Amino acid sequence: MTSLLLRPHPPAAPAAVADVVQWFGAMQAQDLASGMWSLGVRLPGHDHAAVHAALERREALRTWPMRGTVHLVPPRDARWMLELTGVRSLAGAATRRAQLGLSEADAERAVEVLGGALAGGGRLTRAECLATLEAAGIGTAGQRGYHLLWYASVRGVTCLAPNVGTEQTFALLDEWAPRPHRLDRDEALATLAHRYVRGHGPTADREFAGWTGLTLTDARRGLAAAGDALAEVRVDGTAMVVDAALLDAPRAPLGDLLALPGFDEYLLGYKDRSLMLDPAHKDAIVPGGNGVFQATIVRDGRVVGTWKRTVGRNAVTVTVRPLVPLDAERARVERALTGYADFLGLPLRVDWPA
Repeated sequence: MTSLLLRPHPPAAPAAVADVVQWFGAMQAQDLASGMWSLGVRLPGHDHAAVHAALERREALRTWPMRGTVHLVPPRDARWMLELTGVRSLAGAATRRAQLGLSEADAERAVEVLGGALAGGGRLTRAECLATLEAAGIGTAGQRGYHLLWYASVRGVTCLAPNVGTEQTFALLDEWAPRPHRLDRDEALATLAHRYVRGHGPTADREFAGWTGLTLTDARRGLAAAGDALAEVRVDGTAMVVDAALLDAPRAPLGDLLALPGFDEYLLGYKDRSLMLDPAHKDAIVPGGNGVFQATIVRDGRVVGTWKRTVGRNAVTVTVRPLVPLDAERARVERALTGYADFLGLPLRVDWPA
């Protein structure tokens, strides 16, 4: 929980959005509302407007750096991450295009059209991007439009800029992050390995490979290249690694109760979630195994319930679904949810099961 910045971390207490995203290297953010609260819960005192303003200042951007999934990343690291891990998701692009009735020429033409439309500081909403492609004779019906927008970003031409109102927007990556870091492959593997471990440790090589989509060989190569920045520990007899700086961190007893978004590194950062989640509760967190993670109530590092929000004009209503008895914890749960309501700047209403 300390690695995940969900408990005090004296050597690295984050003060800004940039600090949190830099710490992790990449943070799950395909659901923007969840991504915003992932930042807010780690930055007490920052409300939604403050986090949005930080994204407008380009403290972080969203793109598809690995596993074909949207993450928040440091802007200057976006390009080398796309080149290291993002391109791996291109392996199945031709098959997907064939299913959608798109050719490679269509995809390359779409990249060219979007690049031209956004040049010079342009910023277009998703609808405007699709209209621009249609005007150029490139069909976007069904899932074609999403595929082409994804493809342009994974190719390193575009990226997701902050929403304007509720509208998703796109910009040119070179203009949104004009001074990219340049790393050779070994430096990139080592950097990504260190960031993953310090943000998720104790963890193992297979977890790092699963998170990045790298081969296990490359994952191990990155962990080895990180050198003394990492330290080996044993968890239940299994060798794992942590950020070396954590070896001297205070070890106060757990006593936290948190309201976390569904798509948070707390769960999404791992393949094996047994430390956090009772296997009997798996279906409650990802109903039907559809990849849509529910927001969680977390006590002492373990999932004990889920919550769903309905954001209205005058209040945010949260429905709590306990997975273990929580009657004695209601006040604590509601305090945690009040933090979320304060982040949105709205009063809180809580519905408990009868």
